[in-house]
Amino acid sequence: MRYAIVADIHANLDAFTAVLEDIERRGGADEVWCLGDIVGYGPDPHQCIELLCRCNHVCVAGNHDLAATGKLDLGNFNPDAAAACRWTMKRLSAEDVRYLDSLPQSIEKDDFTLVHGSPREPIWEYLFSVSSASENFACFRSKFCLVGHTHQPITFRQNDDGSTSFSPFSPDIGLALGKNRLIINPGSVGQPRDGDPRASYAIYDSEAKSVRIHRISYDIEVTQNRMVELGLPMRLVTRLGHGV
Repeated sequence: MRYAIVADIHANLDAFTAVLEDIERRGGADEVWCLGDIVGYGPDPHQCIELLCRCNHVCVAGNHDLAATGKLDLGNFNPDAAAACRWTMKRLSAEDVRYLDSLPQSIEKDDFTLVHGSPREPIWEYLFSVSSASENFACFRSKFCLVGHTHQPITFRQNDDGSTSFSPFSPDIGLALGKNRLIINPGSVGQPRDGDPRASYAIYDSEAKSVRIHRISYDIEVTQNRMVELGLPMRLVTRLGHGV
């Protein structure tokens, strides 16, 4: 079985479409696993929800998904993110809101736990550091955990001696799933923040027992121009082109 792992689509329809087309070019996927934040920041929230729902998929809730349905206080967001959330709320259909409301905070699939932020705090915690990752290994039962939220592809490994190490998740280099427990972030489809503006996603092959990340180019200027036309914050427009 092959599973496509996507995170932080952030209403970027052009990036999400490019990712789904690339998945098909690589032989397709039996199921899409989405790690939350379908909406927020970008110009096409309804269309991205609609496109995801056409796929055989499972999805967990992200902080922007919950904010768009009024479940989170926008005071917890920076001004640009809050402005984008308010804009998004006006563009969602009643069916979109019902779908986002239905998303669980965590899902267990195969040997994986799926969350948006972290297994300890599924909605808000950012896993950037070895110390926080080390504490989070005690917070999930499965062998592996998939997270998003940071928009940066990275892997944390629980070593044989109990220590935790990390490494960037490099494109097109397979990550073998062995005896060690892992926390894996596939990066962001719609707003990467690792200095590479290309869309990022991963494919998990259950027979090969490997996860491989892929980076996909798309026409960023089309998305940026649409954001400008719709009045979304310029800082969000600019950072899209730099991957930061």
